[in-house]
Amino acid sequence: MFLQKLRPKTFLFENVRGLLTHDRGRTYKTISRIFAEAGYAIQKQVLNAWDYGVAQKRERLITIGIRNDLTEKIRIVFPQPHEYKPVLRDVLHNVPESEGAQYSEYKRGIFELVPPGGYWRDIPTDRAKEYMKSCWNMGGGRTGILRRLSLDEPSLTVLTSPSQKQTDRCHPLEARPFNVRESARIQCFPDEWEFSGSVGSQYKQVGNAVPVLLAYAVAKEIHRGLECI
Repeated sequence: MFLQKLRPKTFLFENVRGLLTHDRGRTYKTISRIFAEAGYAIQKQVLNAWDYGVAQKRERLITIGIRNDLTEKIRIVFPQPHEYKPVLRDVLHNVPESEGAQYSEYKRGIFELVPPGGYWRDIPTDRAKEYMKSCWNMGGGRTGILRRLSLDEPSLTVLTSPSQKQTDRCHPLEARPFNVRESARIQCFPDEWEFSGSVGSQYKQVGNAVPVLLAYAVAKEIHRGLECI
């Protein structure tokens, strides 16, 4: 294990918040035990990227480890939420052109019926039922299906695949998914940051990333803690 070989003063482990409840919590308990056996005390918290200047609701489990011999010397706190909470209108302006996925002609026609901020309940029932097929009989609110975002709200979590039926994130003004560069803006990447490979690969690079400003907020607190040594 790299912690036992490198023995860093601190480490950061990031994952989805669902890790806390995976296998009734046993998965995270196992991970915590491994960190403890490697000689680290850990602290954890779920942070929402929207609280840190990111125009996106994206919750991430942040785990910070401190080497046992330094726990009395290093104090790291999680960043406090910012007052500024941007929405899509704040970031989707003058976005450079880029490649992106497109809906089929049929799906595009359905999405043209959905108002900004709406979803399947906001179109005629017969059209929604036709589109949703077996999903129509699923439980829950199914609010991710035929979801069209509004400029006056933050994005839902940017995903690695932009057009899955149950997790749609349609552009507020056009009947299409966000393209690669728009997705990158929502993730706080600078426009000059280059993504490589196919369009699908670029979407994965963007969607798998931690939002830049969230990572920066956490990194600043770790740096502040290390300065105390």
